[in-house]
Amino acid sequence: MTTTYAALLRGINVGGSRKVPMAELRALLTDLGHGDVRTHLQSGQAVFSSGQGDEESLAAGITAAIEQHFGFGVDVIVRHHAYLKAIAESCPFPAAGLEPKQLHVTYFSAPVTPDRFAGIDRSAHLPEEFRIGDRALYLYAPDGLGRSKLAEQLAKPRITRGLIATTRNWNTVLKLVELTDD
Repeated sequence: MTTTYAALLRGINVGGSRKVPMAELRALLTDLGHGDVRTHLQSGQAVFSSGQGDEESLAAGITAAIEQHFGFGVDVIVRHHAYLKAIAESCPFPAAGLEPKQLHVTYFSAPVTPDRFAGIDRSAHLPEEFRIGDRALYLYAPDGLGRSKLAEQLAKPRITRGLIATTRNWNTVLKLVELTDD
């Protein structure tokens, strides 16, 4: 039985560094034995089907292949359709009433607990807010991610230590649900 997954690559094709052309990424995933390989945007989303391994082993295989092929490491998180759909459906913010640039999801490689965020003064960042989900964090940033002071705090090493974390805007969150739906 095959499952459809999304691979989320962290920090590629930003500012001219760590270039990973999507055509080469598709070929690389195909060479790893994955089927129905597609990419979305240039910012590091690939969708594929596989009947082998689990999310962690698939991510490790893609990470190793990218490093061997491109000569630099890239953090990768792999998630299946049911998870991606559950994340979209569990959004604690009124997504339908917000602009996509105002809502983001940070996917984590492992579960996160509230104690990681204990040092953040939530009231100091209002109206920006965040909520913790299943290996994810939802961020409401009314002025967008680029202007978000809360996003800066959430990206600090004390928060992300020991984890892979990669953020996607709401449009991409929904698109990944659509693309992985077989």
